Amino acid sequence: MKLAKAFSLTEIGKILNQNTIGDPNFQITGLNEIHMVEKGDLTFVDHPKYYHKALNSAATTIIINKEVECPDGKALIVSTDPFFDYLKLVELFRPFEKANKSISDSATIGEGTILQPGVFVGNHVSIGKNCLIHSNVSIYDHSIIGDNVIIHANSVIGADAFYFQKRASGFKKFESCGRVIIKDNVEIGALCSIDKGVSGDTIIDQGTKTDNHCQVGHDTYIGKNCLIGAYGAIAGVTRIEDDVILWGRVSVNKDLVIGKGAIVLATSGVDKNLEGGKTYFGVPAIESRSKWKEMAFARMQLEEYEKTKGPI
Repeated sequence: MKLAKAFSLTEIGKILNQNTIGDPNFQITGLNEIHMVEKGDLTFVDHPKYYHKALNSAATTIIINKEVECPDGKALIVSTDPFFDYLKLVELFRPFEKANKSISDSATIGEGTILQPGVFVGNHVSIGKNCLIHSNVSIYDHSIIGDNVIIHANSVIGADAFYFQKRASGFKKFESCGRVIIKDNVEIGALCSIDKGVSGDTIIDQGTKTDNHCQVGHDTYIGKNCLIGAYGAIAGVTRIEDDVILWGRVSVNKDLVIGKGAIVLATSGVDKNLEGGKTYFGVPAIESRSKWKEMAFARMQLEEYEKTKGPI
């Protein structure tokens, strides 16, 4: 999430009431969790296992729970609970805004767009031209919808990320401050859920179509002209490149890349990166021809067993 204006290290330190290490005038221009950081961003780390990753990431300000040597070109904020302090900033700079009506006054809706009865459009939403938003669709705050987009009934655009930190007292919610961006000529089926980014953006690029009952997790990118079949489940921080087809009930694990033009056949489960331009099947998904051979071999072995041992 980019901040509306830059803040100095000293200003952020005072907001959090924590000690800082670095140039007091060091500029902070955004908040991001570690998977999405860019130069100018503030992030946090609260476990020694991830110190190196955070300190050597693109983030230039790190909230950390141990005094360490500050890397060149960066600044540190020392905190007893970095996760809590990071969320304090999220809630300060992207607070929850109660809705007072079905279509927020701060939303912008393009010429020719039709909103069917029961549609909810939240604060600071932008919807482009010639869109058709069917009944009972909910579009959460800060979502951006392009031109010529169709969203079918009862879909939810911009719900919070499914992201929690486990603590002795229970699960602590990682508050989401990202957005959903749906680009031109996209069609979203009925009863779909597209979660906002935790701190970045969940993006569905131009021309992509989803069937009904699809779930897209936080900070995921789906490229241009993709097809996602019914009951597709795509976890967070996944990248699906252009022209990919995921047929019905395909599940994709988090932090993966599916290459351009890949096809994943129905009911498959993807647990690793897939090279583009190939067809995959199975759980876990492998190239379909290899899977057919594997299944044929297993069938032959079963038939041989039953000849000698009898039916199973």
